[in-house]
Amino acid sequence: MNDSLKHLQRKSTPARALTEPAPDDEQLQHILQAAMSAPDHGRLYPYRFITIRGDARYRLSELFGRAVLQRDPDVDEIYLQKQKDKPLRSPLIVVVVASPIRSEKIPEIEQILCAGAAAHNILLASNALGYGSIWLTGANAYDPMVCRELGLADSERIIGFIYIGTPQLEIPPRQLPDVRDYIGSWE
Repeated sequence: MNDSLKHLQRKSTPARALTEPAPDDEQLQHILQAAMSAPDHGRLYPYRFITIRGDARYRLSELFGRAVLQRDPDVDEIYLQKQKDKPLRSPLIVVVVASPIRSEKIPEIEQILCAGAAAHNILLASNALGYGSIWLTGANAYDPMVCRELGLADSERIIGFIYIGTPQLEIPPRQLPDVRDYIGSWE
């Protein structure tokens, strides 16, 4: 890839490599404002954000533990601890929630894709401000107990947990396949 285009590559920073400082309130507002510039058929803004930092990360840790035990009471202790440790790996977590709005014109799938684009914009804006970030899901993102305790309505879904902080290691650019292998034309 042309070196002048390297800045266009997004990269994920492993959550274990994210530390303080996280974006401050003003920076977070800029990041979330950038998220809201996602393509949005009908300008429905069919998503919302839940920010988790400080002691709230410990509450999320306990919630993850309870959810894992409810899904599997015989869970291995190592796996349980790994799940409980997840929210403690970065100083800020933004939970991106798809909130589809009933619409005759705009299908739910388009609204969910819009929420996904908003999540992606959070990654881009975080990286542009010099922060590391990673978009994670996993069983807890789809767990009804987690969704309920985070205050989601029955119609809402977690798109992802976006972990954000200061990267403690340099992440090399991903080696991407040749884009020409993914381009076709219809004539």
